[in-house]
Amino acid sequence: MNVTVTPAPRSSLNVRVEVPPERLDAAITEAVRHLSQRTRIHGFRPGKAPRAVVERVVGADAVLEEAMDHLVQRAYRDALVEQQILPLTQADVKVEQGEEGKPVIFTATVPIRPEVKLGDYRGFNFKPEIDTIDEPKVQKVVDELRDQNATLAPVEDRGARNGDYAVIGYSGTKAGVPFEGGSAERMPLILGEERLIPGFEANLLGLQPGEKAGFDITFPDDYPEAGLAGQQAHFGVELKELREKILPAEDDDFARSLGNYADLAALKAEIKTRLERNALDRARHEFADKIIEYATANATLELPDILVEQEVEIMHDELRGSLARQGIDEAAYLKATEKTEADLHADFRPRAEKRVKVLLVLSKIAEDEGLEIADRDVEAEVRRARERYGNDRRTMAYFESERGQSFIRSTLRRSRLVEKLVDEWLAAHPEHPALPHLEDDEPVELAAPAPDADAGAAPPARSAGSRKKSRPVAAKSR
Repeated sequence: MNVTVTPAPRSSLNVRVEVPPERLDAAITEAVRHLSQRTRIHGFRPGKAPRAVVERVVGADAVLEEAMDHLVQRAYRDALVEQQILPLTQADVKVEQGEEGKPVIFTATVPIRPEVKLGDYRGFNFKPEIDTIDEPKVQKVVDELRDQNATLAPVEDRGARNGDYAVIGYSGTKAGVPFEGGSAERMPLILGEERLIPGFEANLLGLQPGEKAGFDITFPDDYPEAGLAGQQAHFGVELKELREKILPAEDDDFARSLGNYADLAALKAEIKTRLERNALDRARHEFADKIIEYATANATLELPDILVEQEVEIMHDELRGSLARQGIDEAAYLKATEKTEADLHADFRPRAEKRVKVLLVLSKIAEDEGLEIADRDVEAEVRRARERYGNDRRTMAYFESERGQSFIRSTLRRSRLVEKLVDEWLAAHPEHPALPHLEDDEPVELAAPAPDADAGAAPPARSAGSRKKSRPVAAKSR
């Protein structure tokens, strides 16, 4: 057997294989036996009919096709072993010659793990940036706490204004005719948030509970309902309820109501301490992200299409999971966003390419740095996964498998590599404030893998989608 290997684009190889004619002869003999075992042929026991009889029953082309299928599969595997090629997935095989008495010739385009040529990943000139926690930032948190603990009280002595909580009923007509979705008996809204089409809520300002208003309004040209886009409609609205938010006083009693705080000053001191700790952790994460971006930008590699396509599928699975957790049907989501599955995949692809490149570059750096993960660390993560996914037998079967543990090992390896690079930079710059990691004592969180995820693919971690809410026809498109 003669095997020729040449490089091909997108991290693949062209493998040309030439198999001697006698191997095709042997494959045909074997194919005749297999076909005669699977085919009922009168007068012969299974597997005993001669070639001429089998060909008369199933056809000569079927015999040759059976022989070629088995021969090409075996020869392809032999060629990979001989050339020490580790394919990422099944190759695209094309038979160039397959006739009796002649060598069998076929070519295979084999996707392989790309060669990663690292550039510099240590000589960067940026440094961690730590946010300064000043009084306005502390006050912002206090204001948010007051807002979260506010109460709603009925408005009795004034008209509606922005920020009020209202309940309205409305009915809309176009050219005097009611239209679908253009009315509601009770619809809550916060005035000024522009939840409805532009200009709608402005017509409610000044109204008191029980009062009504009528007005004309034009739907935006980009309104998703084509029959209403750019059209004028008339709405009759009744303000049924009106309430305002009453904030608690910013005093010692408020501070004590939130926990074990002696006074307002103690609450603010605790808020500042937490904000400063979070600022250090955020600075560490952002610094790590910059190091990853720097290393990735300086590396050179060709991304195999198969890895990018797998990553796109993983991102799609992430979106499905996010939608399911929010109770949103995927078909409804696609309709609301006016996209097809192909559109989603096209949107995902640039990020998928970036994610794959980051994973491959980090894996290569970890390899060069000699970073290894002990078996006991992998076993500890499996135990933690069991606590989290114990009732999901399919997921646990994956994590307990050799392939799943390879995924865990590579995830830990990449995570520890990034932390190592950050810590080494900090050690080399003692003048810089320490950046303790708030998650130093926490395990690496493993996301449940997508069906085709492996050690070379990104774990499905965070959602790629955004929440979409259904709205009445009077609501504007976001």
